[in-house]
Amino acid sequence: MSFFQGFKEFAVRGNVVDMGIGIIIGAAFGNIVTSFVSDVLMPPIGLILGKVNFTNLYINLSGGHYDSLAEAQAAGAATINYGVFIETVIHFVIIAFAAYLVIIQMVKLRRAPMESTKVKTCPYCYSDIPSRALRCPKCTSEVDVEKQVKERREEMLVRINSKRAK
Repeated sequence: MSFFQGFKEFAVRGNVVDMGIGIIIGAAFGNIVTSFVSDVLMPPIGLILGKVNFTNLYINLSGGHYDSLAEAQAAGAATINYGVFIETVIHFVIIAFAAYLVIIQMVKLRRAPMESTKVKTCPYCYSDIPSRALRCPKCTSEVDVEKQVKERREEMLVRINSKRAK
């Protein structure tokens, strides 16, 4: 098998395609969260904290005085942009929380219903079968446990009684 043939088989598998779609949707979701935090969430928080614009919170390391971060960056000053960092942390927390909610829902969807995990015993071959099965997969007998057990008990009682009568 050549390298390119192996790569082609790998690339067209369902998991790789699903991962690619997930990355594209994740990037679009990241842009939505960025806009939400920067344009909707941070302005009211800044207003509550005393008309603070988080993107303008920085520490100037070069010693000059600048009115905004954009001015300092245009002048080539060295800055520590802790306001932008705060916004990035908030972006991360929101995205992590959304991912957590999605994962929780996926786990709930993947759980098998309790009834499907219960088993009963086939009255003919005594193998374990799903509780909702109508036929035994081993001996292919029709399985209605209550009815079958009742019939088997009656048969056994008849046999026992007939042996005692002899």
